[in-house]
Amino acid sequence: MRVLLVEDDPILGAAVRDQVAADGHGVDWAKRLADAGECVRLAHYDLILLDLMLPDGRGLDFLRARRQAGDTTAVIILTARDQVSDRIAGLNAGADDYLVKPFDLAELSARLSAVARRYGGNPNPLMQIGGLTLDLAARSIVRDGRSISLTAREWALFDAFIQRPTMLLSKALLEERLYTFDSEVESNTIEVYVGRLRKKLGAEVIETVRGMGYRLGAATLAGCGKSPP
Repeated sequence: MRVLLVEDDPILGAAVRDQVAADGHGVDWAKRLADAGECVRLAHYDLILLDLMLPDGRGLDFLRARRQAGDTTAVIILTARDQVSDRIAGLNAGADDYLVKPFDLAELSARLSAVARRYGGNPNPLMQIGGLTLDLAARSIVRDGRSISLTAREWALFDAFIQRPTMLLSKALLEERLYTFDSEVESNTIEVYVGRLRKKLGAEVIETVRGMGYRLGAATLAGCGKSPP
């Protein structure tokens, strides 16, 4: 996913950024609400991690403004404010989940994945696509009884296809999903990762539409979304 982190604490922000990046997601870090506003103007995000108290304003006001503008991006609030009334206010403002500081980074990863699955229309972490059995929570793939290991970046790319099973995904969209503003992307990066996925999962899993992009192959798509037996 492409994730926007809005957090002014340098130590916590760096830890969260590194955790999200280690999970294979592209993450941009804004330390002020003004910077966050510029980020959402310039890029599409799959999820926002939002602190409530920023140097130039309140995260809740930012969230309310985004929702009033019709922005449906998933939002997880990260805050030290642990009163029930604070959590209710955050959820009522349009947040999808709430984590109270200090929190375990592994829990953050799990909540991020769970929210992403709900937005993708597939809250069940277990699914069958083609000849592959997937556990999205554990990031495990089994084919013909054999476990297949993907790197974080390979999984992030494959997840882009899983979450949009019927869509044709352009190279530019895939690059935006995986990389941040300050990343240098080689011209053939997506081709390289698609090649690696085909080698590991099967050549038929991802189909190339010349000049337009990539999508799940027809045989894979036929079984997409089914729960494993």
